[in-house]
Amino acid sequence: MLIKKPSDIRPSEITSQTNYLNRRDFIRAGAIAGGTLLAPNALGALVPEGRLAKLPGVIESPYSTDQEPNSYDDITTYNNYYEFGTGKGDPVVYARDFEPRPWTITVEGEAEKTGTFDFEDFVKPFDLEERIYRMRCVEAWSMVIPWVGISLAAVVKHLQPTSKAKYVAFETLNDPERMPGVRRRVLDWPYREGLTIAEATNPLPILAVGLYGETLPNQNGAPIRLVVPWKYGFKGIKSIVGIRFTERRPQTSWNMSQPREYGFYANVNPEVDHPRWSQARERRIGAGVFASKQPTLMFNGYGEQVAHLYKGLDLRRNF
Repeated sequence: MLIKKPSDIRPSEITSQTNYLNRRDFIRAGAIAGGTLLAPNALGALVPEGRLAKLPGVIESPYSTDQEPNSYDDITTYNNYYEFGTGKGDPVVYARDFEPRPWTITVEGEAEKTGTFDFEDFVKPFDLEERIYRMRCVEAWSMVIPWVGISLAAVVKHLQPTSKAKYVAFETLNDPERMPGVRRRVLDWPYREGLTIAEATNPLPILAVGLYGETLPNQNGAPIRLVVPWKYGFKGIKSIVGIRFTERRPQTSWNMSQPREYGFYANVNPEVDHPRWSQARERRIGAGVFASKQPTLMFNGYGEQVAHLYKGLDLRRNF
């Protein structure tokens, strides 16, 4: 996908960082990420070992949308997760017996707090947030998903990146024994993704650990995945085992595979076509086969919250 130049962006789409951080009413404007929060310090003690167990103590987040979420069946049976197959229905079948426990996450690079952490220890210091918003991807489909997760900004702050850290890189588990899709050379495994520090410390991204108030299903990226609401779906790396703070821009899987089609930033932009299809309209999953497509919104509707992150960039080169 390609992103329009700053000269093409209307002034109303750009909010200065100072105004953005000081405004309290932005959360009600447009299509805002949203959901619920768990009481402080509760997650570490309450993360269940069983699948699909309820996550207790979830409370509402300030980042709520009033849009109706997709059904649980929609969200858990129509997935992009190439480690378990390239078909949308493959992950729910081939991830069924995947065991997301025990799990460790290794933190490396330009940060004060590095090392390998058990999943429960990694998430223990943080609150849960459920965010409900439209997730759109390059296939022109979208969903509204009630995620339960950890504020990525809080995680980054806790890990204390140094002044050299300009990016945050993420890596998925690479296990051909448990992930049959990894046996195929669809991508250069393991799956890799990354954000700038400014993107990672924006209030909207989360590390999701559940949906619909329950433990995250395997096919949706258990036990922990990235969710960035203003970017295309392939930025949502799943089953994260590695986080690295870097000075240089990290390689990302789809950019490595098809650099002409998939840029590092991957911001939703309906005004410039992907090389092989239009991005101007999208179809909501679950709306029915006869439902018409709806207009795709710039930055997935979050321009007021995130456009300032890209001010000054040539967004045709930095797509």
